Amino acid sequence: MDPQNPRTIARVFDWQFKGMRWWFRRSVGLAAILGLSLVILAPAAVAQDDDGPDGDDHVILTGGLVVPEGETAKTAVVFNGDVLIDGTVSETLVVFNGRTEITGTVDEDVVVFNGSVVLRSGSRVGGDVVSRQAPQIEDGATVEGSIDDLQKRWDYWDITFVGRLGWWLAYTVSTLVLGLVLLMLARGLDPASIRALRDRLGATIGFGLLWFVLLPIVAVLLLVTIVGIPLGLFLLFGLGLVYSIGYVVGGLALGRLVVKEPTSRYLAFLAGWGALRVIALVPFLGGIAWLVGTVLGLGTLWVAARAPSGDRTVRVPESPSAEREAV
Repeated sequence: MDPQNPRTIARVFDWQFKGMRWWFRRSVGLAAILGLSLVILAPAAVAQDDDGPDGDDHVILTGGLVVPEGETAKTAVVFNGDVLIDGTVSETLVVFNGRTEITGTVDEDVVVFNGSVVLRSGSRVGGDVVSRQAPQIEDGATVEGSIDDLQKRWDYWDITFVGRLGWWLAYTVSTLVLGLVLLMLARGLDPASIRALRDRLGATIGFGLLWFVLLPIVAVLLLVTIVGIPLGLFLLFGLGLVYSIGYVVGGLALGRLVVKEPTSRYLAFLAGWGALRVIALVPFLGGIAWLVGTVLGLGTLWVAARAPSGDRTVRVPESPSAEREAV
């Protein structure tokens, strides 16, 4: 086997990428099965017991939450539905969408992303009240912490130059190292990304967007089941790494649109990644560029992993010497 022969090099690339295809295909298949199972089982998992919410943590997807007078719940998270606290929430109350009314006690913070907040006379919040709408606080209600606007509190670091620059520098270095490591370990990634964009651009974008949205949904559904909580936490914590891998692969794919073969894959990656990181300095356009790069990278990985057997061989043109020998 001649290591300088273009056919030999192509076979080596294909063998190295087969292992990644096998792992990626089975991992995504398992995630899809888990997601389908949890969609069926989730309603039963989030329903409140007839005995009430006394002493339990609660994660409610839809339907709201009521803590009657004299009963106690621990941390309560409600994604969609109205909340009425006549009793006690011993830790934090978080409501993503719904009206929140408190006549009892919340020992820590109250955070409401969308919906009105009403604190009746005699109620007590031991921490902060953070909401998008201004809370209605009756005379006799007690808030021991601060009353903050959700947008101002969360955008504080985003609107400071030092915070944005520090995050940009950290993410730039991290994605550069991640991209170089991927290129060294998965040499077949470059030809696979070229095939995905050249032959199946629509499927690349479509599958990338699908998995960008589906992965966090699967993680949330895992969290609302007892046996799935560890896996859901692992998936949530791993989303940053998964999206970052997609981002650097998207940078490689975008770079290959400009830096054609046979130029080094490292130069192609640096071109695409560098363009994405420069655009990231612009507040609004940076977010769009990150989304485009991540979706494109996730789709490239999926389409490349699902390539039929007939498309797996990298076709290298015959060298002039090989053509003369054939004649």
